[in-house]
Amino acid sequence: MLPAFLASDAGWRETVGRAAFCARAFAAIGLALSCSFFFQLESPMSSVTTVMIVANPTVGALMAKSMWRVIGTLLGATISIALMAAVAQSPVLYTMMLSVAVAFACLVATFLRLFRAYAAVLTGYTIVIVAAPSYADPDGIFLSAMARLSAVTVGIVATAVVFMASSVRRPDRVMTQVGQMVRDVIAYAMEFHRFQYAGGRSPDAPTKDAVVLGGFRTLPLPLNDRRGALLARISGLMSSVEYAAADTYEISRRVNALRVGLSGLAGVVATYHPLWHDLENDAAPMRGLHARVASLMEEILELTGQPDWMDDPRAVLSVLGIALDELAAAERAEQDIAMLSAIDNMRDVLVQFDAVVRMLVAPSMPRRVRLRWFLDWPTALRNGARGGLIALLAGLLWYVLHWSAGPMLMLYIVAASSLVATTPSASRSSVMMAAGTALSVPAGIACHMLALPRIDGFPLLWFALCMFLAPGIWLQFSPRYGIGAFGYGVFFAAMLDVSNPMHYDDIALTNTWMAFLVAAALLVLGFRVILPPDDRLDAARLVGSLSRALRRLALVLPVAPENWVVWEGLQVQKIWRLAMRLSVGVGPAERQAYTDAALGAVSLGRLVVRARRIADLPSLDVADAQAMRAALRGFDGLLRDPEATARGLVEAAQAILGRAAPGEAGLEARRGAACLQQAAYILRAVPGFFHRHGPLQLSPEMPDAHRPLDAPVPVYTPLLGRVRRQAG
Repeated sequence: MLPAFLASDAGWRETVGRAAFCARAFAAIGLALSCSFFFQLESPMSSVTTVMIVANPTVGALMAKSMWRVIGTLLGATISIALMAAVAQSPVLYTMMLSVAVAFACLVATFLRLFRAYAAVLTGYTIVIVAAPSYADPDGIFLSAMARLSAVTVGIVATAVVFMASSVRRPDRVMTQVGQMVRDVIAYAMEFHRFQYAGGRSPDAPTKDAVVLGGFRTLPLPLNDRRGALLARISGLMSSVEYAAADTYEISRRVNALRVGLSGLAGVVATYHPLWHDLENDAAPMRGLHARVASLMEEILELTGQPDWMDDPRAVLSVLGIALDELAAAERAEQDIAMLSAIDNMRDVLVQFDAVVRMLVAPSMPRRVRLRWFLDWPTALRNGARGGLIALLAGLLWYVLHWSAGPMLMLYIVAASSLVATTPSASRSSVMMAAGTALSVPAGIACHMLALPRIDGFPLLWFALCMFLAPGIWLQFSPRYGIGAFGYGVFFAAMLDVSNPMHYDDIALTNTWMAFLVAAALLVLGFRVILPPDDRLDAARLVGSLSRALRRLALVLPVAPENWVVWEGLQVQKIWRLAMRLSVGVGPAERQAYTDAALGAVSLGRLVVRARRIADLPSLDVADAQAMRAALRGFDGLLRDPEATARGLVEAAQAILGRAAPGEAGLEARRGAACLQQAAYILRAVPGFFHRHGPLQLSPEMPDAHRPLDAPVPVYTPLLGRVRRQAG
C-alpha cells in the first residue's frame, strides 16, 4: 500500500536525489535573480533561463556546460554584431544569413558530444537574443550584447556557487561505478558460457523462452535483454566519466584510459553474440571448455567483489594469465578444427578482457591511443537543413506580417532547433520540446494573472517562480519526459517579463504567448513534416557503414593496437545508433536479428585482425601466409558478394590445414585457419547484412525488404533489376 518510491531502496534514493537537485536549483534561481536585480540588469530573467539550462546534478557536467555556454555566448554575440553591422538595412538578407548560421549551429550541435554541444546551441541562440532588442535601433547592438553576456555570466556563477558549495565531489564514486560495470560484464559472460555448456539451452529457463531467428544460434531472452542493457549502461558511464573529468583532477588524468577501457568493455559484450561458429556442437569436450570458462568467470567475479580490487588488480590478472596459459597449452595439443576454433575464440575474449582491466586501472594512457567519435553526416546535414529552413520560415513570417512578436518567434525557433539537434532523435525530441513549450504557455498565463500581481517583495517572487518551475526541474532528467520538461522550464522562464518595477502589458504578453505557440508548431512542422525522419534509411546507412569499415579493416587499415581500439570504438558507437534507429519501424525479431549481425560484424573484425597478424608472422610458412593474404583480399568484394568472400576464406583455411604440421610447429597455421573458418561462418550466417542489396537497403515496399538475413541475396543490375539468385 506504500507509494512506489517508498517500496524500494532504489526508488527512495532516486526520489531523494531529485529532491536535492530541485532544492539546489531553486537556491541557484534565487541567487541569480537577486544578483540580476542588484546589478540592475536589463533582462533579469535571462539569468534564470541560464540556470535552467546549465543546472546538472553532476558538478563536473555543470562546470563543463557553463564553460562551453560562455564560449557559445561570446561567439554568438560576435556573429550577431557582425550580421547587424553588415545587413542592418536589408531584413530579408539578414534573415537568410541568420538561417545559414542556425543551420550550421544545428549541424555542429549534432556532431558534438555532451557539454560541448552547448557551444553550438548557444552560438545560434545568442545571435537572436543579442539582436532582438536592437531590431528597432541597430546602433544599440553592442550594449545588447554586453547585457546578454552579463546575464549569462550571473546565471552561470550563481549556479556554480550553489552546486559546488552543496555537492561533495567523490572521484571514487565514478571508479566504483566502473568496477561494478566490469563485474556486470563478467556475470553476463558467465551466464553466456553456462548457456553454451548446457548445449544451447538455458539451465535456469525452459527452452520455450529462447528466441529463434533463422539460422542463428538461440539465446534466452534474459541474455539478449541484458546485452542491450549493458551496452546502454556502458554508453551512459562513458558520459559520467567525461563529466567527472571536467571537475576532478584524478579522473581527468586518466580519462583517456577510462574511455578506451570502457570502449573495450563494450567490445567484450559485443563478442558474446548468437553468431558463434557452427563448428561448435554438444560434444563433451566442447561443453567442458565452456564449463571451464564459466568457472573462470565465477572466480573473477568473486575476486572483483573486493572493494579495493581496482587498486590492486594483480589477483585478477594472475587468474587470467593462468587461464590463458591453459588455453595455449590446449591449443598446442588440439587437432580438431572445431575445438581449435572454440579455444581460439575464447582465448581472444580473455586477452581482450585482460587488456580492458589493465586500461581501466592504468593511471594514464598514451596520447596516440585516442578514441574517435562517429560523425553521422546524413543526420547532421538533415538537422542543419531543418533548423535553417524553419528559421527562414519564421523570419519571413515575421517580415511579411510585421509581427511585433517576431523576435520572440525567432528566439524560440533558433534555441529549440539547436537544442533538439543535440539529442539522438531530433524528430521525436521536437514533439516533446513543442509539447513542453505548449504547457509552459498556460503556466505563464497563470503566473502572470494569479501570482505576480499579488507579489510585493523578492521572497514571494522567488517562491512563485520556483513553484511554477518545479515540474520542469523535477522531470528534467526523466528518460521519458526529460526533453519536454526541459523545454517547459527553459521557455517558461524565457517568456516571463519580470522587471523592477513590474509593468503589466496584457497585449504584449498575449502576443508573446502566441509567438511561442506558433514557433512550437513550426518546430514540429520542420522536424516531423517537411523533413520527416526515415529511421529505416538511417539504419541502412549505418549497416552499410559497418560493412565498409570491415572491408577497409581487411584491406587498408594498418594492423596496430591503437588502430584496432579506434576501429572497435567507432563500430560500437554505430551499433548504439543502429539499435536506436531500429527501435522504430521494424519488428522485434527483425530488430534483434540486425543487432546480432552488427555485433557479429565487430567479432568478424577481431578475426580479420588476428588473421592479418598471423599472416605477418615470420615463422609462418610462406605458402600459408600467401593463402591467408589472398583470402583477406577477398573482402574487396564483401559488399557485392559476401558468400564469395566466405568461400575464399574456407578454401584458404582447408589448404592451410592440409599443409599444417601437427603439434607446436603448425600451431600458428592452425590458428590462422581457425580464424578464417569462423569469419566464413559469420559471413554465411548473415549475408544479407553485408550485401549492398541486403533487405534493409531496399525500400520497405519491395518484396525482398523483409527476408531473413541468412537468405540468399538476389543479384541486381541497373537495367534489369533483380535477375537471379546467387547459388548458396
